[in-house]
Amino acid sequence: MIAAIAVLVGLLYAVGTYLLLQRSLTRIVLGLALMGHGANLLLLFAGGAPGRAAIVGTGAGPVADPLPQALALTAIVITFGVTAFLLALAYRSWQLRHDDEVEDDLEDRRIAEHAHEVHKAPEADAS
Repeated sequence: MIAAIAVLVGLLYAVGTYLLLQRSLTRIVLGLALMGHGANLLLLFAGGAPGRAAIVGTGAGPVADPLPQALALTAIVITFGVTAFLLALAYRSWQLRHDDEVEDDLEDRRIAEHAHEVHKAPEADAS
């Protein structure tokens, strides 16, 4: 059971990472959702065996650690907020261009070319 959950978490992270590297905003949103589910499974899996009581009384007997559950709830809220933001971006992109593909930023390309020329110029002067 432990190995199956570990493989499932790894699979969710792998597929989520693959989808995040795509150019379509729809795939990016799905990748983020899969990675969020993987994070939640990992946090709940780290919390220990289910069915034990949380902090109760003076601590007689084993208790469950509430921190992973709190972190999982926080991860759910953060994933929901980022997913809603990305869906709004995808919807706006669809309204403007009827496409959800992420464009290359021409200004970033210009700055990268300029930086490459600046680093290349001192080598030419030295020879």
